[in-house]
Amino acid sequence: MTDVLRRGRASLAFGFFAQGVAFALLVTRIPAIQDRYGVSDALLPAFLAAVPVLAGVGSVTTEWLVKRIRPSQVLRWSQPVVLLSLLGVGAGERLVELGVALAAFGLAVGALDASMNMLGVSLQRSYGRSIMLGFHAAYSLGGIVGASLAWVGAHWGLALFVAYAPVVVVLVPGALVGSRWYVDGDRVGVEGRPAGGAGGGFVFRALLPLCLVMTFAYIGDATVSNWSAKYLQDVLGSSEQLATVPYNVYMVTTLVGRALGDMGVRRFGAVAVVRGGAVVAAVGFAVVAGAPGAWVGMLGFTLLGLGLCVIVPQTFAAAGRLFPGASDVAVARLNVFNYVGFLIGSPLVGALGDAWSYRGAMLVPMVLVLVTLVYARSFRSQPDRYGGEYERSRTADVGRGGNGL
Repeated sequence: MTDVLRRGRASLAFGFFAQGVAFALLVTRIPAIQDRYGVSDALLPAFLAAVPVLAGVGSVTTEWLVKRIRPSQVLRWSQPVVLLSLLGVGAGERLVELGVALAAFGLAVGALDASMNMLGVSLQRSYGRSIMLGFHAAYSLGGIVGASLAWVGAHWGLALFVAYAPVVVVLVPGALVGSRWYVDGDRVGVEGRPAGGAGGGFVFRALLPLCLVMTFAYIGDATVSNWSAKYLQDVLGSSEQLATVPYNVYMVTTLVGRALGDMGVRRFGAVAVVRGGAVVAAVGFAVVAGAPGAWVGMLGFTLLGLGLCVIVPQTFAAAGRLFPGASDVAVARLNVFNYVGFLIGSPLVGALGDAWSYRGAMLVPMVLVLVTLVYARSFRSQPDRYGGEYERSRTADVGRGGNGL
């Protein structure tokens, strides 16, 4: 059974990586997509907002689907749809074709995000120790690779279809082959617990603190991804070239933080890691807001990457611990709030920046991230604890019979 877990972990990590590549290839080429289809500046926000809205629908739909089929089946077929939809974005010529491709992308991304995290929560419980941050590190690595490939395509003036096609040709077969080794919650037993399906025991009110934390974390993430370049150039007076650096730094520090984060959870526990991440992220926003120049601002965005990166994976993991018999429902509901945060974050900072100041606007996500400290107890381990002195022996979990998750 140990080999089953290892293969399941490796294949799921590849799924996270492929998702990171696909999403980065889409969002980093938005100007090129706009030019190809002649999307006006007034219409562009509607197209961009439609993707997370439909992703939320896809996530809720996944909650219904996993009552009937395994989460691994949802993931197995949603990932190729995401990649082929990306290819559709690059191949179309008319606005309606872009709308159809983005709609398919959004719905499939919601199903993909939900099912990936369902399997991640399931595997973490089966391992009996924190591994969730490692999956999200693979996503961050994929984002860096995708953004780098997008830069190459833009630098060489490649058409979108030409830039996207090789990536899709490689990733679709890889995802389909890797899906053979996905491990569902009812495949590996842990102390006789029920499978992490859509069964009873779920109470949304108990999940609400984690939903708020997820929303606030993604407001912070959206602030960095959408406003870091503009802030550095317009507020801190950097060059246009230097203004592209903060997001790259943010992605790299996110990767580093997540790659090392599981060790922190095992040693200090999830509550301490989440609290530490929230404080570091808040300090990062404070540094950005008060930065006298571009390089200090860069330091602030570096701190943001190190702080925010641990919160989202641990929020999914906490939902799994809170509802061991209904973790799939909890993850699907929780996943919706990452899109809520994404939708709120960018317009919120923009409106505050225009009405007040962009320095002042950076203090709002700082305060919201600090609210995580109020809800930190929601991350406390339940009977099965992940980390350090809390960690159960691996031999007690792996290879034991019984039901999943």
